[in-house]
Amino acid sequence: MTRYPALTMTSTATTSMRMLFGSMLFLASTSAFARPFQIVVPASQTVQERALTTMLVEESAKRTSSGGKPRVENALPLEGNDDILLIAPRTEVLRILSPDLRVPWQDALRELHPTDHPEAFSVVSLPHRGARITIVAGNDARGELFGAGWVLRQMRFASGTAIIPAKLNTFQAPDKAVRGHQIGYRFKNNTYDAWTLAQFEQGIRDLAIFGANTIQVIAPNSDDAPTSPLYPAPALDTVLGISGILQKYGLDCDLYYPEMRTDYTKADQVEAELHDFEALVRTMPRLDALYVPGGDPGHTPPEVLFPMLKRQAAILRRYHPNATVWLSAQGFDRGRYETFYRLMAQKPAWLTGIFFGPQSRDTFQTQRSRIPAQFPMQFYPDIAHTMHAQFPIPEWDPIFALTEGREPICPRPSAFAAIYRHYASLDTGFVTYSEGANDDLNKMLWNQLGWSPKTPIDRILREYARWFLHRESEQEQRTLEAIKGLEENWRGPIMSNRQIHRTFALFDELEREATPLQATHNGPWESLLYRATYDDYLQRRLARERGTERRALAALSDTGDAANRVANAERLLLASTPDPQEQSEHDRLFTLAGELFHDWGMQLSVKLYGASNWERGANLDRVDTPLTEAVWLHRAMDAALHKPDEPARLAALQEITHWTSPTSGTLYDDLGDSTAEPHLVHRTTWQDDPAMYGTAIDGIADRTLADGWRLSWLDYAETLYETPLELEYADLDPHRTYRIRITYAGEDYALPLRLTANDIEIHPARKRTSNPETVEFPIPSAAVAGGHLHLRWTGPAGAGGSGRGRQVAEVWLLPQP
Repeated sequence: MTRYPALTMTSTATTSMRMLFGSMLFLASTSAFARPFQIVVPASQTVQERALTTMLVEESAKRTSSGGKPRVENALPLEGNDDILLIAPRTEVLRILSPDLRVPWQDALRELHPTDHPEAFSVVSLPHRGARITIVAGNDARGELFGAGWVLRQMRFASGTAIIPAKLNTFQAPDKAVRGHQIGYRFKNNTYDAWTLAQFEQGIRDLAIFGANTIQVIAPNSDDAPTSPLYPAPALDTVLGISGILQKYGLDCDLYYPEMRTDYTKADQVEAELHDFEALVRTMPRLDALYVPGGDPGHTPPEVLFPMLKRQAAILRRYHPNATVWLSAQGFDRGRYETFYRLMAQKPAWLTGIFFGPQSRDTFQTQRSRIPAQFPMQFYPDIAHTMHAQFPIPEWDPIFALTEGREPICPRPSAFAAIYRHYASLDTGFVTYSEGANDDLNKMLWNQLGWSPKTPIDRILREYARWFLHRESEQEQRTLEAIKGLEENWRGPIMSNRQIHRTFALFDELEREATPLQATHNGPWESLLYRATYDDYLQRRLARERGTERRALAALSDTGDAANRVANAERLLLASTPDPQEQSEHDRLFTLAGELFHDWGMQLSVKLYGASNWERGANLDRVDTPLTEAVWLHRAMDAALHKPDEPARLAALQEITHWTSPTSGTLYDDLGDSTAEPHLVHRTTWQDDPAMYGTAIDGIADRTLADGWRLSWLDYAETLYETPLELEYADLDPHRTYRIRITYAGEDYALPLRLTANDIEIHPARKRTSNPETVEFPIPSAAVAGGHLHLRWTGPAGAGGSGRGRQVAEVWLLPQP
């Protein structure tokens, strides 16, 4: 990675002393064990155990300065004082241990209270010939793999030698039976369509080291283009290759198979689907489970889907007899849900269970209560997206939404720990929905919570910092703080968030201290640095552009004729240019984006790196997008100057400068901006309702300010399914009359909305006639007779899909003279 000049004011001398002191403390605490270690394994190993041994050797060697690989033996050495890492099935350990170690190991193991839980492991550390022997005993082959992964996460490498810490004693068993992640080798993905099989193997290793036991691949034919210009190999070859890698490591391979043909009531389409399905599953070296979504993507009614899936289950088990079959109710409308529940009540024998994912109109709790208890439920959580998603960031500043977008680099440790724990009692495991590496840290967090939901977040982040970012000792703590800072950056208004620059300064400092191992060809590190830089750049640029806009608006309110006011405002708008710091961060983003593409396959630009769409993580393409309403302002000023006379021109300029308060006493809401929607009703808290089924959600349209929109048109509030969108006003003058002005704006699809005021209809269900559309209605006197006004927008009942589209951008309550 390119070294950068200092962008913060941290003293180099102070930083150097901190590094030196931290290194001295670390070396002092570990030097007694900073000796070579060797690996001991049984003489007879399975394919999976041999893969585990190779992983141990290679992963420890690549993290040492010498690159030397530990020796692998099949018996304890008779002499020497090297540390030893013994990995074996629990039933084999006594046979390998020398007589003097057998009783101490049994005594230590007894104190750990081991069970026979699948995938569990114990780790016992004992003194041995002036050194130590660390014994990893797996209940099964996966237990050995996860035990080795746990030891690797505890190891230290900062001294240049792979060091196994002393006194590692633990017994661990996973809480969830399924801990998995979806890999989509497809054009839509923001990273994986550029990966080779070697990169996938490394990624699968890393996930397994953090406790994952399942990888779900998407079928080559899904809701996407048939190929990607970035593919290093055809989709089918890669899917089969990933299946082979999972067989090699003994991990589950699941298949996500959307039913994408047009009409499965037609026999020829069913037969064609079954033919394609069989051609795929019979060639997969390993296949443990089939997942078929009811929607998102998919569109088949359950009464048609169930019979076809029954036939697919029979085909699947012809080639993979122990495979399980899972179905979701995603995308169903109310009628289809009732049909789905009726079919589930028949307890189909071919079906294993149900998975719960995005675009489900019935909540996880509702589905669990209505599905027969014999069918387990799994979680399919979206951990990749920040808006227009299953778990949108609450009260996210619209500037972040406008620029960094729906699929940014998004470590959310605190939020996803809360989400995991909120739903944990409902599922037997999870396979996360992901669209690439932008959610890399979130995956590792879910892995570890799947082992133990009580695992402290800081512990997971420390292990992530050590394993992926190679930060140990004092650097480890600062890296932990920096990662947590990224989540804090997105809390509250961008302009008042002081954490943003603190987070950037931490990353910048760590970058300047970095060794080649820490920062060269290190995608996880580069991605976090990119996010920290982007956040800080946005804050700097927004402060400049908003300052310019304020001065331009002040010029429009000045004395003089309309033409002079506009000329002064235009001059101010054109004079705004970035300072050296802002320009440096802007340029740094382009450099980092290039490195992320070449080092990790991450596609942060459509034009430069072949991303499928800007919304698919390509937020480098929004680095230069306007952050204020300058384009709209230019057009509005030009329109004002074309008014027929000077009074009309001045009136038009006043309308611009008094947008939010056209009359005295106006009550205004810019819905979608959490700082400017005082009357918006939130019925539930994010903590109680992470998917926001029952409350208003702030969102933003798929447009930019360069289109000539106001930011107040781009951002909006919406609700899901039957939840009404509500505004509340108190202490109104019951003797005055009011009008309501509304801007209906948002995404290009819209639902017919009905508006009531204290249950009195203001307008019947109607779709907006343009986007945006501003309309105005009188409020009946009876609606404000008590001084309290409750506005309520409702949409059509029973909708399926995402449940979105009930979008309102601006509301003015206008008191009349």
